[in-house]
Amino acid sequence: MANPKIKVLQTPIFKRQSKKLFKHRKKELDIEINAIVIDPAIGQRKHGDLSDVFVHKFKIKTELFLLAYTFDPETRNLIMIGSHENFYRDLKKYRR
Repeated sequence: MANPKIKVLQTPIFKRQSKKLFKHRKKELDIEINAIVIDPAIGQRKHGDLSDVFVHKFKIKTELFLLAYTFDPETRNLIMIGSHENFYRDLKKYRR
């Protein structure tokens, strides 16, 4: 189970995107978020403009989702979730 001392923060865009998911997808998303809370290095560190961002890729049924986040010892900041199409472009635009 997730460490209760770790805070999970959500950006407004993450909240909007996760709200649009179906219930069964939200349950899968919660499982993946718990995995990030337990082991934040599960994702792949990005380079260049996004060097502080990690992206965790996971599938729900057959659809691939990407979850962008940053972390430090006390917090996990969930930035964006979505499919691969235009994900990095939108992430860079949001981070500016």
